Amino acid sequence: MLSILDRYFLRELAQTVAAVAIVLLVIMAGSAFARVLQQVANGSFPASVMFQVLGLNMLDGLSNLLPLAGFLGVFWALGRMYRESEMHVLASSGMGPMGLLRPVGLLALALALLAGIVSMWLGPWAARTSDALVANANRSVIAAGLDAGRFTQLPGKGGIIFVDSLSRDGSVLGSTLMVTERAGKDNGPPVLKVVTGRSGQLYQDSSGDGRYLSLHDGWQYEIPLGADNWRKLNYARNDAALSNVQNDDSDEDPAHTLDTIALSRVTSADARAEFAWRITVPLMAVVLMMLSLPMSKQSPREPRYGRMMLAVAAFFLYFNLLALCRGQIIKGHWHNAGPLWLVSLLILGGAAWMFRNQYVARAPRKGKA
Repeated sequence: MLSILDRYFLRELAQTVAAVAIVLLVIMAGSAFARVLQQVANGSFPASVMFQVLGLNMLDGLSNLLPLAGFLGVFWALGRMYRESEMHVLASSGMGPMGLLRPVGLLALALALLAGIVSMWLGPWAARTSDALVANANRSVIAAGLDAGRFTQLPGKGGIIFVDSLSRDGSVLGSTLMVTERAGKDNGPPVLKVVTGRSGQLYQDSSGDGRYLSLHDGWQYEIPLGADNWRKLNYARNDAALSNVQNDDSDEDPAHTLDTIALSRVTSADARAEFAWRITVPLMAVVLMMLSLPMSKQSPREPRYGRMMLAVAAFFLYFNLLALCRGQIIKGHWHNAGPLWLVSLLILGGAAWMFRNQYVARAPRKGKA
């Protein structure tokens, strides 16, 4: 049964953690939006799925955001209580270390459970869904920017296309007109290329890097501007490139999209590193929450943001140590999550030692005779 003091601490800490999480989420949204917008501009996927991809990327990033939000939220809330002398009043009223450890521990377990769910299930699902959404969009005529009954500019080709009808899923076109312009040969005049077709279909090549429009049963005209040597060609099928699908994710990890059960059965170094990271995220949330206990203690006269800089530095040191261990697993030097857990447990032990020393009764100094 939670006491009144436990409920007070849980309410104050949870509200601050939620506020910090919202601020960090807004910052992450701005960064993710800039990255997604650049991918759309480079032709990685159509603009019609931009916000869906953005939302899925943000969901995937919550596994790293939640432990940081918990750490900074608890640190900020307890630091405010110390500066306003609330903690000193409670301590003088008989509150011991368990009065603070119990609500923080409960909140840490809840946050670790949420971070574990995101890391092991929701994050990989969001990555898989985002990849599938982009792949389907690049195969869809509607998602590629085409719409029945209006002229549409071809991406990156300096031309236009017009279709009179589209199927509901965007896979089949009706009568189509496509007009492009290219430079003439041997410094000749520019050539206007006009292609018509009774029907069409959009598809990707085997590598997935190109998007093509296949037109059937139509005519192709090549018209040099300012000249009379026109060319007319009747065809049964005519394939034209709409745009190249460029992949800007040079650091894309295929293991990241695998579900956790399937990932545990893969023996590659990347898969082992990804699996080790996923099962370490819940422990990281607990370690950071416990580390915030000793680091948040401060005097009322202490600068407001002095310890905040130390807290941010401590987080980046811990996070970089985990990233270093993960890199060693990727290189094949280590083969499991043992080093990541060892680093986490050492920091957890150090935090527990510092927290215990803050509440150890010190013997009074003997005055000089």
